[in-house]
Amino acid sequence: MPGQPLETDAFVLLKRPPTDAFQSLNVFSAEHGALLVLQRLPKKTSPAALALDLFDEVSLALESSNQGQTWFVREARLIARHATLGRSYDTLRLASALATLIARNPVSEESRPAIAALVRQALASFAASPRPDLVWFKTLYRFAREEGHPVAQQWLPMLPETIREEARHLLRTPLAQLENAQPPPAAAAPLIRRLQDYLGGYAEMTLD
Repeated sequence: MPGQPLETDAFVLLKRPPTDAFQSLNVFSAEHGALLVLQRLPKKTSPAALALDLFDEVSLALESSNQGQTWFVREARLIARHATLGRSYDTLRLASALATLIARNPVSEESRPAIAALVRQALASFAASPRPDLVWFKTLYRFAREEGHPVAQQWLPMLPETIREEARHLLRTPLAQLENAQPPPAAAAPLIRRLQDYLGGYAEMTLD
């Protein structure tokens, strides 16, 4: 019996060490959400074959023989690859935090297109920005908002007054303006910790 076919664009979020002849990956699709994908490792004699890598945006032709529990890659075409994400430890760490966030927290069907657009924008920003902490803070806040969590109505008002306006400023101001500001914005780490604590408790999100 032929397998179930599926064609979709997706982001590679998690990549596990290969076993036997296959590479196991978690990908996220705007149409289908999280998918577990297996790709046969390209042979050394086939340099044209695309080996999927972490953070890739790809167009996939998939097939499943177990009702979509696992999908095998029949064809893969690269849409975008962000080779500069490894240029600094903080950039790679926070881009990986984004990938883990999307892979380990179910995304509601109605918000999948918005989350896919958010991932695309965030990866491009991580690849170009000298302030990965600001990219991550803005992205984490937007993810929570898209998923319906009351971050504007509940989390922001809960912040101490001394940092509440700073949080609002960082969230409202375009990234390019923040990068060029003099003096530059302070590190967003304290705000990130507070937002992560809130989402891990209130929303029961998995953040690592």
